[in-house]
Amino acid sequence: MLAALAAIGLIMLTLAIWELVVCEGAHLGPRVVIPLYDLTAHRYDGIKNFDWEWESRFLGEPLRAITGDLLDPLILDVGAGTGRTARALSLGLGFSGQVVCLEPSRRMLDLGRRRAPFPWVCWLRGLAAPLPFESGAFDVVVMLELLEFTPSARESLAELQRVLRPGSWMLISNRVGRHGWWIRGRIRSPQSFARLLAELGWQDVETYPWQVEYDLVWARKPWRDEVRAGGS
Repeated sequence: MLAALAAIGLIMLTLAIWELVVCEGAHLGPRVVIPLYDLTAHRYDGIKNFDWEWESRFLGEPLRAITGDLLDPLILDVGAGTGRTARALSLGLGFSGQVVCLEPSRRMLDLGRRRAPFPWVCWLRGLAAPLPFESGAFDVVVMLELLEFTPSARESLAELQRVLRPGSWMLISNRVGRHGWWIRGRIRSPQSFARLLAELGWQDVETYPWQVEYDLVWARKPWRDEVRAGGS
């Protein structure tokens, strides 16, 4: 009996470590994921080891280019972390808009405010769904390394589409590396992710290799607002 209880305890401990460490609490929802990021916020940039030349090339330059013809463009960065998108934009010339950084973790948000202290950046605390903004409020929406941690990919993508102006662009990451497949039920192949975007009405989908674990995906909201919701 004691041996059986010990075996059950070991299995439960293994599952807990797998979920909290390997999956970063993805299956347990925001109530677990957010405190985990609060706990590790001080080590986040060190873990990511950002190469800012790389970030400028793949994030800053394309975002500046796509908003270059707009007057005072407004970008929303969902799950902004420590200000990755804003910091990438700050490394070059040509961006004359504003960035709204939305981050659910208090400690990550505090760090972001200190590390991206730019007058054109506004920091807010909030979740990816529902987004606390009016429909059609933004010229570009960005969501990096977050979708797999949201309770419903469809709901999150529909919310991103809702707050975009018609004809505007989303930049999002899709986790494709082998470590991601441990997060059972939350990872999609590039082909599957492209199909999901098409089902939700996104157009002009383009996928680019970005990191070992992630692709970068651009997609445009239709000029006619035809959000297709449903599912999880």
